[in-house]
Amino acid sequence: MTNDQSPLKRLFAYGHNYRTEIRQAIACSVLNKIFDLAPPALIGAAVDVVVQKEDSLIAQLGVTDIFTQLLILALLSLIIWGLESLFEYAYNRLWRNLAQTIQHDLRLDAYAHLQSLDLAYFEDRSTGRLMSILNDDINQLERFLDVGANEILQVSTTVVIIGATFVILAPGVSWMALLPMPFILWGSIAFQRRLAPRYAEVREKVSLLNGQLANNLTGITTIKSFTAEAYEIQRITAQSEAYRQSNRRAIALSAAFVPLIRILILLGFIGILLYGGMEAVAGRLAVGTYSVLVFLTQRLLWPLTRLGQTLDLYQRAMASTSRVMNLLDTPITMHSGEISLPVSQVKGELALKNITFSYQGRHPVIENLSLLMPAGKTIAIVGATGSGKSTLVKLLLRLYEVQDGTITLDGIDLRQLQLADLRQAIGLVSQDVFLFHGTVRENITYGSFNVTLSEVTAAAEIAEAHEFICQLPQGYDTIIGERGQKLSGGQQQRLAIARAILKNPPVLILDEATSAVDNETEAAIQRSLEKITQNRTTIAIAHRLSTVRNADCIYVMDKGKLVEQGTHEQLLEQQAIYAMLWRVQSGVK
Repeated sequence: MTNDQSPLKRLFAYGHNYRTEIRQAIACSVLNKIFDLAPPALIGAAVDVVVQKEDSLIAQLGVTDIFTQLLILALLSLIIWGLESLFEYAYNRLWRNLAQTIQHDLRLDAYAHLQSLDLAYFEDRSTGRLMSILNDDINQLERFLDVGANEILQVSTTVVIIGATFVILAPGVSWMALLPMPFILWGSIAFQRRLAPRYAEVREKVSLLNGQLANNLTGITTIKSFTAEAYEIQRITAQSEAYRQSNRRAIALSAAFVPLIRILILLGFIGILLYGGMEAVAGRLAVGTYSVLVFLTQRLLWPLTRLGQTLDLYQRAMASTSRVMNLLDTPITMHSGEISLPVSQVKGELALKNITFSYQGRHPVIENLSLLMPAGKTIAIVGATGSGKSTLVKLLLRLYEVQDGTITLDGIDLRQLQLADLRQAIGLVSQDVFLFHGTVRENITYGSFNVTLSEVTAAAEIAEAHEFICQLPQGYDTIIGERGQKLSGGQQQRLAIARAILKNPPVLILDEATSAVDNETEAAIQRSLEKITQNRTTIAIAHRLSTVRNADCIYVMDKGKLVEQGTHEQLLEQQAIYAMLWRVQSGVK
């Protein structure tokens, strides 16, 4: 989703909460520049004192002594330099802190919004591209607020004050210094318009590069096992080269800005130097005024050369702002319900009534399916790959929304329940175990943060994990690496089971929970299954039928439809799909 507003307007709208800090920073920037522009006037006044002596401008105020006049100028210089330094410190601190605050808040807002989006959004976008928005794009905005905003304010203040001073002091000469201004402003706007699409392309290319890098780092084991290092270097080289070339196109244009502006500035400076000098020699312009004009011309025009760098920062920031704001504008389609259902009140009965679901642009994965999972019972769902078993898990957790039909928990439609209550009531052990970089204890307690070590060890013992954990170098404080890569697949799965047990949910879903464990570990988990499933609804999704043979009811799915149901013995008697799968897996002919 995109917004037609300019990135700057969207940034201003977002920054509404910081208006007090912004006003303070703007005031300090403007005041600093006002005092920064005062020294040329002091120099002109000093020249006037030296040349005119008792007839100087200060003398006309009643101070005729030359030393006293110079002393007054010295005291004014001290005050002005002091205030300039004070306001420089103030604006630096204010702008930098503001940049850090907005960067911090914007990143948190973007991440929080990202977490609220449904799974389909993530499946269409790479992790690296999203990371590029959360990090690189927000950092670009921070760099602009750190430097560029103050630069624009100070240049604007310079133009207004010096332009007005020229018109007041020497209206007949000032036009020469002011003549280049329209061309400089026109050039800045023209460059900005031409740079905008080039920097948008730069941001897109860097996000693609980041996406490829993140993907490769995640899959480094696969890359090594297939000896594809050279191939991946070629791919990264191509992505990095595309990023470099898009930057070169932007640089080629932005680098031309300053030299062109310098030529216009030079024309204005030469005009004041020659024409103003001749006017001073002819006596039509005071020497002190001429000195002020020469100094102010330089102070007016030379800072404009920095517009190139500022413009560069601005365009990069606006390209990044567009991407961040587009993320924030992405609508949240999965809305929480209103009904609260605390975990302590959940009985655990789940019912699916005529549900149909399809992933975007695909045929239905589940079609007109009805299932009943009574509270406190162990229900198994089996079937061939692609039959829709794991999709059911996503629907039960409302990671996706059903297109037709209803799913209820204790008779309440899941869409009416508060999402946090629903997901707190369900514990999931997925076939694709995800463990965080951290200690064993941190991974087991994830989601159940306020628990004691004895509770952690109890959960680990039920999951048959305590023994191997004690053999690790630091036991429960052992760092297991990103995604738990220092552990075997079976060890990872047992930690995931312990994590779900510690959560103690009224509904426990085991999605191929023993798929990565060896026969001995599977037998150990089976021995503890009675304890795990006590007083809770357990949904076991499995390929290996040996893990679900003792379930209270087994549902057999095929191509998104329910084709059989019953106990293990009842299904064997039917001599259909389940019986065939059992014979294949058990070796019975």
